[in-house]
Amino acid sequence: MEYKRIQYQQVIDRLNEPRLRLQVIIGPRQVGKSTLMRQVLEAISIPFDAYNADDVVNPGQMWLSMVWEKARLKMKQGNEKERLLVIDEIHKIPNWSETVKAEWDKDTFTQTQLKVVLLGSSRMLLMQGLSESLMGRFELIRLPHWSFTEMREAFGWTIEQYIYYGGYPGAAPYINDFVRWKQYVLDSLIEPSIAKDVIYSTRILKPQLLRQLFEIGCSYSGKLLALKKIAAQLQDAGNLTTLAGYLGLLDQAGLLCGLQKYAQDTARKYNSVPKFQVYNSALHNVYDDLTLAQAESNPDVWGHLVESAIGAYLVSQASVYGYQVYYWRDNINEVDFVLKRNAKVVAIEVKSGRRQLNQGLVLFNEQFKPWRSLVVGGDGFSAEDFLSIPLEELFK
Repeated sequence: MEYKRIQYQQVIDRLNEPRLRLQVIIGPRQVGKSTLMRQVLEAISIPFDAYNADDVVNPGQMWLSMVWEKARLKMKQGNEKERLLVIDEIHKIPNWSETVKAEWDKDTFTQTQLKVVLLGSSRMLLMQGLSESLMGRFELIRLPHWSFTEMREAFGWTIEQYIYYGGYPGAAPYINDFVRWKQYVLDSLIEPSIAKDVIYSTRILKPQLLRQLFEIGCSYSGKLLALKKIAAQLQDAGNLTTLAGYLGLLDQAGLLCGLQKYAQDTARKYNSVPKFQVYNSALHNVYDDLTLAQAESNPDVWGHLVESAIGAYLVSQASVYGYQVYYWRDNINEVDFVLKRNAKVVAIEVKSGRRQLNQGLVLFNEQFKPWRSLVVGGDGFSAEDFLSIPLEELFK
């Protein structure tokens, strides 16, 4: 039986509700947006039309209006009470949001019960269009990277496999061939994400600089690294503002982010040295020559991979559960991850490999009085147990 993500039922429930809002499914590439929608269409009883803008040569606003009108005519001819229109890769259509707004408002005025689902792999283009024209007319359904629980249930993965290979279901068949797995991640996951979702969607003056920043940032996942030091390593560094802007774009694409230091003073947060963090473990390990077996045999290396995998889980789920992720450091004392949602703060320290706990968690507790303080590794949670926790539970 084909695996269904938790958002499967969420989409079905929303489509069975009265027509109120557009439903927009967003998420990084290769997390199963199109598969999820296909599964939903196979299960619902609502008549539908489904299109992929990627299958159309130069799709434009006229094409979008035509498929919308075609759905209306089918409703009228079939005397249907409601119908569903699904458009994948909607961001490939220039000025798509203006047309969607006009057509949606027309149906609202005429009380036409045409429900609409939009999907796209470029979060930046989608969010830009939604914020410009469709405020108040849509709901988001967020698909994050696959969790350990999902990869275990779908593919039978062990915790070690998840820590190393990450949460890309499309790469799962290749993990027994190290070279093939790397090639798939580089060619089918990373390159389209960089070329189409970042460079294509934004005016990038120095694309090679962005690629270099991405590779260095992925290699340093779980570590603090000042942008000044990165600039010194790059061939064409430009200025720090450019690097910070490119890092922000990679963050929006669900690839790589720079965590800020937790502080109650906002200015201190934004002026801190970033702690680089990939959104998926595969993005870090694909740039390393060590196999899973070699990495496991080195306690220091494996400890770092565990911390990076936990960070990837936390940042990839942040938009789903509505929290922010930081780190905290005071001289040599640190807390690996700090989660904040509204007034609740959760501190998480990872103890793995040969690394021992410092006084960071104790000092953080004294200074900030967090809602919860957790240790992963040692006498605390195992990595397997922690990565199986629904993160909503941390704030209850």
